[in-house]
Amino acid sequence: MTKPRTLRAPPPPKRFGWPLASSSCLALLLAVSAAVGACADIEEAPPPPPNLPTVAPQSGAPRLSIAQYRNAVRDLFGASVVVPAALEPDTSLSGFVSIGSAQSAISPRGVEQYEEAAYAIAEQALSTQAQKAALVPCTPKNPTDEECARAFVETLGRRVWRRPLAGDEVTQLAAVVTGAGKTLGDFYQGAAFGIAALLQAPSFLYRPIVGEADSTSPSGKRLSNYEMASRLSFFLWNSTPDDALLDAAERGELTQPQAVRREAERLLEDPRARLAFRNFVTEYLRLDLLDALSKDPTIFTYYSPDLGPAAREETLLNFETLAFDRQTDFRDVFISQRTFVNSKLASMYQVAAPAADGFAEVTLPADVPRRGLLGQISFLSLYAHPTSSSATLRGKVVRSVLLCGEIPPPPVDVNTAIPEPSPNAATLRDRVKIHLEDPFCASCHLKMDPIGLGLENFDGIGRYRATDNGATIDASGELDGAEFGGPVELAYTVRNHPDLGPCFTRRVYQYATSFVEKAADDDAIAALAARFEANGFKVKDLLLDIATSPGFLLAGEAP
Repeated sequence: MTKPRTLRAPPPPKRFGWPLASSSCLALLLAVSAAVGACADIEEAPPPPPNLPTVAPQSGAPRLSIAQYRNAVRDLFGASVVVPAALEPDTSLSGFVSIGSAQSAISPRGVEQYEEAAYAIAEQALSTQAQKAALVPCTPKNPTDEECARAFVETLGRRVWRRPLAGDEVTQLAAVVTGAGKTLGDFYQGAAFGIAALLQAPSFLYRPIVGEADSTSPSGKRLSNYEMASRLSFFLWNSTPDDALLDAAERGELTQPQAVRREAERLLEDPRARLAFRNFVTEYLRLDLLDALSKDPTIFTYYSPDLGPAAREETLLNFETLAFDRQTDFRDVFISQRTFVNSKLASMYQVAAPAADGFAEVTLPADVPRRGLLGQISFLSLYAHPTSSSATLRGKVVRSVLLCGEIPPPPVDVNTAIPEPSPNAATLRDRVKIHLEDPFCASCHLKMDPIGLGLENFDGIGRYRATDNGATIDASGELDGAEFGGPVELAYTVRNHPDLGPCFTRRVYQYATSFVEKAADDDAIAALAARFEANGFKVKDLLLDIATSPGFLLAGEAP
């Protein structure tokens, strides 16, 4: 391998002059399913952010994603309860499962899978005396103890359905418990049928957003206390509310932004908030695809099946550490020279392997032009082909995912093939010229390829290289008027791009609300982005601002 060139500090971007920071009953279920169908110095401080515009968001009933279902079962019944692998598959829309779950229906097979899972979970949940004592708040006198059955259903039902049960609901479910207890001769076996009934109900599998009267809202509705508890916990924990949050809802506190913020701050201090943020990042960057990463091992000799999962964990650790431990500028995830490696990634990055199993934080070599997210194996290998790199795929993600730019789909039957390497066209830059010189192709590829060519020093699995087919790689390029000389300068250019912070704000807003935003939301998102910037682009501050924004607190019309 050609020895990497020694790097000098990159010049300030020519256009983007921001300073660098220091670093969720079968017929009922089917009916509901069918009804639910998205580096210059600043001379003065920035102006104070505008107030958040009042906007009426969309209403509906998002279904629990697989991750949310598993997390809710864990928090309800304990980590020892195993959820069956076969559940209704998630549907991703506009990049997020949370949006797809608000617009997709459950198939008949999915109903069967939820039923099978409910009985398997119920059997495990009452398999020991300790578990029985934790879930049943009374000592049954006999297999048909109605008083104890009602107490059991009321207590557990509030937690499972994330709201108090109505009187007729308690009566019906208690009858399930006592009826099964009579047939089986054991109260706890009857209680297992009660648990299964709770878990199959739409009130568990869906998160309805209906709202209640609010004269101050444009739509005249706000989220109810219990709807707010559910929305808040599934945003910040990706799981069901705990008893404290449900108690706050019972006291009527969660219709006030101050109380919502106080609860949001509490939730963000819980370890579950880190797991939820990792879930957001996974969906944001499609890191789930890394678990099935496949490369041609005859071309990429460093590839092995464990590379994708390791690269996914590296990126998640970087985002988690920046947001929750360092609590510094979000944009610095694009320029950091420090990252997390295990022994596999250490060999890829040519750094010393951690002394123990697992991941350790390291500083990347100064003489390799690798910085932040765009230099990580996750990004470089995921957005590449099985046999080669791809300037188009990499540039498209920067343009559309990170900067929220629009790229129209290619025309039908257009030839997207790139010529094979030849003596006159050895590097990818030479071979993509056809896209950039043909007006039919250039309208789209000029938005992507000049960005992705800045990462050509890294092959299809992210290994550094100075040459391609024997020719020296030219990794210079341009992004919206800012020229860069290689991957390090590209990293700084993306980090300083004026659309990066607003785009990240929009992505988190979409994820939090579970709907594709409407034009009416644009001003609110812009105001949230201004607050994000004024707060130094700190992720936890953004999460708190979104959790207390009108778009999160109010209810509107179903899409």
